[in-house]
Order: sequence, then structure tokens, then C-alpha cells
Amino acid sequence: MIKAGSQKKRGDYMPGEKELNVNLFERLDLLDRLERVAKKANCEPVLQEIAFERSLIERKLYQKLPLTDRQE
Repeated sequence: MIKAGSQKKRGDYMPGEKELNVNLFERLDLLDRLERVAKKANCEPVLQEIAFERSLIERKLYQKLPLTDRQE
């Protein structure tokens, strides 16, 4: 018998830090591949957008969370 409220919904899953990092590194890999093509085509607007997206991803990837920072 299943108790009311004990079923997990699809949106209840919280990925861990490792899974989030893997996703962000995969996005960086994709940007690298897109950047290579944009450079060959000499497409400056696309290169600028790639640089902007990369900075957003790196900010998420390399940020220090307040709960993990040590105050020494």
C-alpha cells in the first residue's frame, strides 16, 4: 500500500554536483566544436556569442557555493 504524498513526481529529482558538472563540461565541449566551425567561416557574431555563453557556463562551473566556503 502506498501512502498519500509518498510518490515522487518527475520534477522532484535533484541532480548532484558531479552530474551538474558533467553537463556543464559537455556544454563546453559543444561550444568548442561550434567555435571551430565559426572560426573557419570567420563569423564574428557567432564567436562573440560563444564567448558569452562560455563565460556563463564557466561562472557556474567554477563558482564557490556559500555553504562550502570556509571562513578562516
